[in-house]
Amino acid sequence: MSTRQPKVHTQLGRAAVQIFAANDRMNQTLIEHLDPAAWRAKPPGKVRGIAAIFTHMHNVRCKWVRLTAPHLKVLRQLNRARCTPQQARAGLAESAARCVEMLAEALGGGGGRVEKFRRDGWARPWPVGVEMLCYMIAHEAHHRGQVCMLAHQMGFPLRKEAGYGMWDWEKLWKEWGAAGGPELNGAGKISGSEEVNSNRVKVRGRGAPAPHNPKERGEDNGECG
Repeated sequence: MSTRQPKVHTQLGRAAVQIFAANDRMNQTLIEHLDPAAWRAKPPGKVRGIAAIFTHMHNVRCKWVRLTAPHLKVLRQLNRARCTPQQARAGLAESAARCVEMLAEALGGGGGRVEKFRRDGWARPWPVGVEMLCYMIAHEAHHRGQVCMLAHQMGFPLRKEAGYGMWDWEKLWKEWGAAGGPELNGAGKISGSEEVNSNRVKVRGRGAPAPHNPKERGEDNGECG
């Protein structure tokens, strides 16, 4: 899916936008290659199932945007009891686009209105910075790990395309609509002419449907577990 990319004026802002875009493409890849029977399968113990995990990820993003960038488009939450894989993919694509806009305003150097990151109503706001991006990515990576583990435990191991696909960032960026990631133009130079580390590590690997707005539910409580 090609996504309109926001204008950013700093290397950090461009990196944040592309990193979060790759992050959401990982979510999309997981759902795409997940056995349909795993979506509603009941996991052992008192833990969230896979459908509940993905709807939780979307709903927490909605909270981040609502608290941190209330001037952006208000998103509806997903209902974990009724959400289908197709609805989850559409919702995640839409909330990812809003998060990308939020990150671009916060870190893009364009004088945007995002000055504090408010991850929850009880939490102390943070000044915008790389910590904001790290927190958002860590939350989603935590839950992706849960999905991979639960799928295996319940007898629905992920296809190789999903496992390898999460590491093919060039492909993930291309699917999002970027040219292919942090391409260097000359020694140690990126397209915006900022200097970058010449020892850049390259990640290598093998190798949405229309938005859906189900009836809004109450706030998704908590971000962990």
